[in-house]
Amino acid sequence: MNVKSWSMSLASFSSLSFLLLFVYIKFNAVKEEGHLHRLPTEVICPDSIPNKPNSSQANPIGGAHGAHGGGIFFLETSDRTTPTFQAMCAVESAARANPTTKITIMMNGLTGNKPSRLRNFGISFLSCFSTVEFVPLDFKILFADTPLSAWYSEVERRWELVDYPTLSDACRLAILWKWGGVYLDTDFIIFKNLVNITNSMGLQSLYIINGAFLTFQPRHKFIEVCMRDFVNSYNYWLFGHQGPQLLTRVYKRWCRIRRLRDQHSCRGVNVLPKEAFYPIDWQDWRKYFEVMEQKEMETLLRNSYGVHLWNKKSQGHRLQEGSFLEHLQMKYCPTTNSLMKLYV
Repeated sequence: MNVKSWSMSLASFSSLSFLLLFVYIKFNAVKEEGHLHRLPTEVICPDSIPNKPNSSQANPIGGAHGAHGGGIFFLETSDRTTPTFQAMCAVESAARANPTTKITIMMNGLTGNKPSRLRNFGISFLSCFSTVEFVPLDFKILFADTPLSAWYSEVERRWELVDYPTLSDACRLAILWKWGGVYLDTDFIIFKNLVNITNSMGLQSLYIINGAFLTFQPRHKFIEVCMRDFVNSYNYWLFGHQGPQLLTRVYKRWCRIRRLRDQHSCRGVNVLPKEAFYPIDWQDWRKYFEVMEQKEMETLLRNSYGVHLWNKKSQGHRLQEGSFLEHLQMKYCPTTNSLMKLYV
């Protein structure tokens, strides 16, 4: 086989591989959506919600506050409009630990939809918190006036090069650049108030920074440099290249270091120790589903603001009674935990 034929075969294989992956993702999303559609569409807000809205303070989709002014941001870059129980737990825990902080959930699926189609179990429940709002996630609008604008215009024409994780990596940078605040993945459980942490990221290991938690002031130069690296070093095929690896290589250049352990704070940017948000390594994700003594849990989490659940590994794993994860849910997202036991 000559080089040209080999290249064409490789391109065809790559396109087919992506198509199969895309179909798999969409199928599983539809499967989960179908499960959630069997739930009630309305939730009566329990008295245990600490900051319920009153009737004149209802939380409409795309409310007047919009996504401006910082606060805590969650993203849904797929077209899903039904928050999963895991996402509900993440938002509830963040709302309880940060009762005076606005929480904005940006959803791609809300863009162009009629509000009457969007009321569902998850949105109804999370709207019980007066600090939580849902807004449409329009990629073109979000990336406008950022270094990511031209990149998105280009890859949008080649849809096969845009997937949900890559879009999420780009969106969180644009959000923090424009408005500042805290970005969190929806597979977190938050324990403590995050208001006093700024211009910070979390160490996943000795070798890499994870972007599941990020907090920066608006227009911070570090985020600008990250966006420019995102475009200039763009490589869709390398897993994590646009996310954790990007943050790691930019921080090393930012601080002029070769190893992360050489410096955890420089030029106004901080890297928090792994205990802060990643006390359990991704390789050990099964620990969340194991029974753990109370003293061991307290020791493990004594320096943590929250825990990342490594959804790519743990999703679909059934929660066991008395497990580490169940204790976390009962304590930090108790209403979601109760609803989950009622309906799952």
